[in-house]
Amino acid sequence: QVQLIEIGGGAVQSGGSLSLSCVASGGSLGRYSMAWFRQAPGKEREFVAGSTWHGIVQYADFAKGRFTVSLDDAQDRLSLQMNTLNTDDTATYYCAAAHTWAQIRANEIEYWGRGTQVTVSS
Repeated sequence: QVQLIEIGGGAVQSGGSLSLSCVASGGSLGRYSMAWFRQAPGKEREFVAGSTWHGIVQYADFAKGRFTVSLDDAQDRLSLQMNTLNTDDTATYYCAAAHTWAQIRANEIEYWGRGTQVTVSS
């Protein structure tokens, strides 16, 4: 059974940077699309950024220009570099995988990670 494991996260001051990684264990996710979602307290889970297995990336509007996502398909590793963080970025960040990008955008996720907390203080 494939499991997604998020690495990174933590606490940072506004304007700072954090890096997240997600790795697949227990099996291979070759040619899967992968993405980051986040959920803040009292809010719905939302798409952050993601990549198809062949490297086409997409960002939520709030992430454009600040976040960079990359997928190493051979290593089953999804990374997210987050810069210029602000308090609105405080949330639990989840790694997700699905066989197609359409599934990702339709929130038809096949695998979810357990999440990692990102806290941005002012």
